[in-house]
Amino acid sequence: MNTPNTQTSTANHAIVPRDQWLAERKTLLAQEKELTRLRDQVARERRALPWVQIEKNYVFDTPQGKRSLAELFEGRRQLMVQHFMFGPGWEQGCPSCSYMADHTAGMQVHLEHRDVTFVAVSRATLPEIERFRRRMGWQFAWVSSNGSDFNYDFHVSFRPQDRVDGTVNYNYGMVEFPAEEAPGISLFYKDGEGRVFHTYSTYGRGVEVMMGTYNMLDLTPKGRDETDGFYKMDWVRHHDRYESQAVFTPAPEVDACCSTKA
Repeated sequence: MNTPNTQTSTANHAIVPRDQWLAERKTLLAQEKELTRLRDQVARERRALPWVQIEKNYVFDTPQGKRSLAELFEGRRQLMVQHFMFGPGWEQGCPSCSYMADHTAGMQVHLEHRDVTFVAVSRATLPEIERFRRRMGWQFAWVSSNGSDFNYDFHVSFRPQDRVDGTVNYNYGMVEFPAEEAPGISLFYKDGEGRVFHTYSTYGRGVEVMMGTYNMLDLTPKGRDETDGFYKMDWVRHHDRYESQAVFTPAPEVDACCSTKA
């Protein structure tokens, strides 16, 4: 979820005639087109991945009562899960996961019209989730996996016994991760017989697909304008915790939600 600070400085930036700018822009355009074609190819290969049938009966606490994983589809064939970092007893959810969730309002109706149901899942209890949801004003479905193995089986929550020499199984390998919760996105498919299959999961920087703001910032002269520190997203706040002026001020202390090594 982090990016190296390799942005070109805006101080003393090169100023050139329009024809030179156009020539260099066309060179960059060729690279952008190559990236677009590669992204399309990766998407095709992602859809071609084999699936794994879900055998375990995961049960979640929802505002409508206990629901199984299959019931979270709400009549659609595809389910997108945001693994939202929010553990039991936490005062609030992870700022970076909240940054991700802030982008769901506009896209949810479009996902639903492409046969996709979106839901966030956290280990926090349902009352804790509902309290934080009300504060943030979110309307998407958000359920609690508290008491189930769901988060552990999808390697986004870690018990003390899951750590081996300070590392945990995250993003398909053993890595150092500072928290007991981690971000991710998982996809599931339900067939006509009601069988549920795990089709894909992405972690680490893979979750940037939900961060539309990052895509827009990447177009700007200053880019993401992040630091070279361990936790590059220290500028992100819960949307109700930014200062009134739109000026970046580092937080005095920020829990590292996302590791640069993940």
